[in-house]
Amino acid sequence: MPKSRTIVILILLAVIIAAWFYLYYQHWQMTSLPMSDMWMPPAGIHSWRWTDFWLVFTMWAVMMAAMMLPSAVPMILVYAKICEQHYQTAHHYTFLFILAYLVVWIMFSILLTALQWRMHGLHIMSPMMDMQHDQLAAIIFFIAGIYQFTPQKNKFLQSCRTPMGFVLTEWREKYSGAFHMGFKHGSTCLGCCWAQMLIMFAVGVMNLLGMVFITLLVLIEKIFPPHHRFFSKIIGILFIVWSIRIFFNIK
Repeated sequence: MPKSRTIVILILLAVIIAAWFYLYYQHWQMTSLPMSDMWMPPAGIHSWRWTDFWLVFTMWAVMMAAMMLPSAVPMILVYAKICEQHYQTAHHYTFLFILAYLVVWIMFSILLTALQWRMHGLHIMSPMMDMQHDQLAAIIFFIAGIYQFTPQKNKFLQSCRTPMGFVLTEWREKYSGAFHMGFKHGSTCLGCCWAQMLIMFAVGVMNLLGMVFITLLVLIEKIFPPHHRFFSKIIGILFIVWSIRIFFNIK
């Protein structure tokens, strides 16, 4: 493997590992430290300071990177390979591609931060960032389940499953092109996975097992061959059944 692509892989792995380590550390703090020693989001909507917004935003941004970058690796490697053929180097353009990809999820993290702020203000979420409204949790699962069967979901998913097709049809030259393509791919992934990310509100924002579970679902869903949709439908059925179970409080 060329040196430039090796650099990309090593740095990408380092970012993913660092992001998961951060999430594990946050989870450990929430489950191990006394409440008096840990930071928790304020309950009142007017009690939040800029520091609180920043900490919640950072948590969501790191979570999105940890959960979504693994599924983006095939696309990133294909882009790096094409860059080597065009420019005899890969890492400069590929890092810009990755940055643009993450910009999309950072923007989505701002929205998630605003939603969490509002949920705390309405006392829908506890200071430990757990959902306290079963009906809302059920609605989130139901929306995520129904979305799995929509044409929009299938369209975005097909693009994520065909890295070479995406790179060839969306190819843009130079650094501006690298950013444009990364942003486009990030937008496609967001269109594919936004509903699955909302499930973190339903299971508890700092639920580490929930993060791992959704990450694996997204990863497996994207590595399936483009003409197979049965796994997506299974996920949709699973979410809908989970929604019914929560709504009717079935143990």
